[in-house]
Amino acid sequence: MSRTAIIAGTGALPLMLSKALTAQGRDHVIAGQQDFPVEGLTVTEPFRVERIVPFIDRLVKIGVTEVVFAGAVQRPKLDPLLFDFKTALLVPRMLPALQKGDDGLLRAVIGLFEENDLRVVGVSDIAPDLVPTAGILGKHKPSRADTSDAARAAEIVTALGAIDVGQGAVVAHGLCLALESLPGTDAMLRFVAAIGPREGRDKGVMYKAPKPGQDRRIDLPTLGPATVAGAAAAGLAGIAFEAGGTLLLDRPTMIAEADRLGLFLWAREK
Repeated sequence: MSRTAIIAGTGALPLMLSKALTAQGRDHVIAGQQDFPVEGLTVTEPFRVERIVPFIDRLVKIGVTEVVFAGAVQRPKLDPLLFDFKTALLVPRMLPALQKGDDGLLRAVIGLFEENDLRVVGVSDIAPDLVPTAGILGKHKPSRADTSDAARAAEIVTALGAIDVGQGAVVAHGLCLALESLPGTDAMLRFVAAIGPREGRDKGVMYKAPKPGQDRRIDLPTLGPATVAGAAAAGLAGIAFEAGGTLLLDRPTMIAEADRLGLFLWAREK
């Protein structure tokens, strides 16, 4: 029987996937970096990046055949004294990846698991309801100006993603107000809120999408109720995101809050 390991980071996603696997009767273990607690779950297989090879060997030994990455994984400060011999041999290979953006690093990590016959699956393989298909969610719809702003934002996000920088942008009246970078989506929305209100009904759109060529089994853009609150505080008309390529955490609450606050939620075809 297949056994799954959830490589758990921060946020609510690891717990959601654990519940989904339990509901499906699928055996699984929770793996997480030492010193980084996982929300609502007990880590049964702790690991350190400096000892990643023994960790992978341990997963194989206990019968794990597939892994799923869930939540934001912190980049720890590495301690050279903690490397085991086999992991140390990987340093020349991994250092260039560590110096790249998240996508380059994650591709290298996926490769390590796959080389040891551990299949890497995506969140949508376990909980497809978390990745909406195309359509309007909720009762509010984007205006013609909103659809134009979303298209412009999509162009910008594609350009950002090509250099592995970010997955989001805010556009109003065709003008880019903010770009997502390392501080994340919430910081981007706080910046837009800080630059002040915009006149008229068409107040701007936040757009999120995976990077071009991104391996969609890992690090999909993620939105939740806090995103809706942040977009409202920033004075935006709504949130658009790539259909089939964006995770929604707690979709019912997101829709209810967007309806209450007058924002649209739009899963947009690429």
